[in-house]
Amino acid sequence: MPYEIKLDQSMAEIPVLLLAAGSSTRMGQPKQLLQWGNKTLIEHQIITLVKTGTPVNVVLGCNSNLIIPHIEKYKVSIIINDRWKEGIGSSISCGISQIMKTFPEANGVLITLVDQPLIAAAYFKKMIDGYKPGSKQILVSQSASGWIGVPALFDKYYFEHLLKLNGDEGAKKIINRFEENLSILNCNEILEDIDTPQAYQQLLKRKKAGS
Repeated sequence: MPYEIKLDQSMAEIPVLLLAAGSSTRMGQPKQLLQWGNKTLIEHQIITLVKTGTPVNVVLGCNSNLIIPHIEKYKVSIIINDRWKEGIGSSISCGISQIMKTFPEANGVLITLVDQPLIAAAYFKKMIDGYKPGSKQILVSQSASGWIGVPALFDKYYFEHLLKLNGDEGAKKIINRFEENLSILNCNEILEDIDTPQAYQQLLKRKKAGS
């Protein structure tokens, strides 16, 4: 069941879905609670996303009992995915199902991950501002190496497709299927994520160098 906070429905055109339900197996500890500056990683991401002015919905699963005390003070809706062990597809499906109920007038959804801390609010705002409602558009992010994926903004046309994802099927399945509708935003090196302790240390060094 969702652990919800009521939000202003007038701001519900493009709700955000922050995926943070995984077990962080390769990290060896909950990556959501890694330190990032003077906050946890998930707090940093929430603070960044809230700056866009759009409703933020956080999907939790593994270790949700440990994570909720850190984030319940923020203006977000918390969605618990009881099927998180099945993979990221189940978290997307769970999140989209709740968004369709909570924000029936939503034009689209912006899906992003908890472990891409270099992405600033300005980039998310650029995605939202670049969206053309009702055009079946999918805005995707492209790294310096040419990889494309999330953060990605999906027109509501794709809600039913996202709802049907399961297992380890992520948003990339929809991106590949409807590539003729893609709009690509270049975000260079900021797409790097945190999967291992080594990657975490490398991103901390980049953060310190850029501060």
